[in-house]
Amino acid sequence: METVFTDMVPTQTTGTILCCECGTEISPNPSNMCVDCLRCKVDITEGIPKHGNLMFCKNCDRYLSPPATWISATFESRELLAICLKRIKSSLQRVRLIDAVFIWTEPHSKRIKVKVSVQKEVDKGTFLEQSFIVEFVVHNQMCTDCHRVEAKDFWNSTVQVRQKTTHKKTFYYLEQLILKHRMHQNTTKISNKPNGLDFFYAIKQDARKFTEFLTNILPCRYQTSQKLISHDTHNNTYNYKTSYSVELPPVCKDDIVCLPRKLAQQMGNLSQLLVCIRVTNCIHLIDFTTLQTAEVNGNVYWRTPFFPICSQKSLVSFTVMENERVMNRHVKSGEGASSTKHILSDCWVIKTSELGLHDDYIHTKTHLGHLLKVGDTVMGLDLKNSNVTNDQLEKMKESSLPDVILVKKVFAERQRRRRRRNWKLKHISDGASTDEGYMEFLEDLEEDKEMRKNIDIFIDGDKDIPSSADETEFPSVSLREMLQDLSIKDDVEMGDAGDEQ
Repeated sequence: METVFTDMVPTQTTGTILCCECGTEISPNPSNMCVDCLRCKVDITEGIPKHGNLMFCKNCDRYLSPPATWISATFESRELLAICLKRIKSSLQRVRLIDAVFIWTEPHSKRIKVKVSVQKEVDKGTFLEQSFIVEFVVHNQMCTDCHRVEAKDFWNSTVQVRQKTTHKKTFYYLEQLILKHRMHQNTTKISNKPNGLDFFYAIKQDARKFTEFLTNILPCRYQTSQKLISHDTHNNTYNYKTSYSVELPPVCKDDIVCLPRKLAQQMGNLSQLLVCIRVTNCIHLIDFTTLQTAEVNGNVYWRTPFFPICSQKSLVSFTVMENERVMNRHVKSGEGASSTKHILSDCWVIKTSELGLHDDYIHTKTHLGHLLKVGDTVMGLDLKNSNVTNDQLEKMKESSLPDVILVKKVFAERQRRRRRRNWKLKHISDGASTDEGYMEFLEDLEEDKEMRKNIDIFIDGDKDIPSSADETEFPSVSLREMLQDLSIKDDVEMGDAGDEQ
């Protein structure tokens, strides 16, 4: 008799039982009940609140995170979800949190819904998972920081920024740097003063941070003073108000300065008479007779200070009658670095007011050879006929002094440039500045590309984009350098500098 072997794989089946409540066939479990019956008998979400409240400060867009911390959080963000769960944290300790997600609600409804999934062990090893919705109502409540801002008079530290000069071009530049780096957010108040600005802070560390920011972007120096407000003899605690007095150098862009003789020699045998072409974290100077450049940082300047020999109002208008570039220039021994963006030229000019009256042209050397053409208008200082009072200038020999120092080319009429300007700036104070110094600052931005790198420039939607032919008439800001006009919400109210332009 033949034996037949077949491939037989043993199969294992799981037995089923009937639910002791409803009789439904289920897999065996310690409770011998189905999920629906188990949920009817046991509610693992019992004791967990299904409603809650959130405190929101509409001035600074922050939510209160218990007990007293205010946190910035956007709608349906991870930070906001953490604040919501923190509200019911004590009730969630009896269960295990599995998942939590937002359920969409209308943003203006002041309602935030969170779907929470939890898990808990019931009846000797049976794990039950359940989801529920917690609805939070958003209430408006002003935070303590905004309360102090609204009080207008609360401050613990102040930073007093001063500059002894007749124009505020440096402050306009400083204002744009503050906005770009958002260093004004923690101020309780900003007030204008005759020679500068005062920044008030509720926390000393914020004032200290702002002072360090100023020393990094401008060649300034500061002094610190304290005033005792109160003293607790029992706890030996003191309450001080701290003041930081920051002084900016009086030298600004397009100023003519006279360096001390010793300092000029140390910086590469420079001429004592120089023109300031830019002020950043250093004072950038150029010798208009040799194109030598020098950078004077804050430490060097305050150790050996120098001052402008005249104000911007002392400059007069000249007309270029002849301009010849200097091709072969004699290089002095020990001469420092020279500018590659300027061209040295011999220039013959006449005062615009005397044009056509005589032919006595004035010869001078200038660093503006790459810009000047015959017939151009240029601003300069008539040193021969001006009453200039400067200690360092009086020590120089009259034979070494030029008759005229040319400073800046006039590209077009100021009103014409203003009408064609299709960009604007943000600024801290209310309203737009329309004084002459602010207009000069806007012109400096158009003419200096390096200066524009540190400033946010926005498109002015109310102005038309000029054609390419119009852009070649005078320097302008390209569309590539402009940003869209976004609304900036800060603790300090801001306006648009271009609204009234």
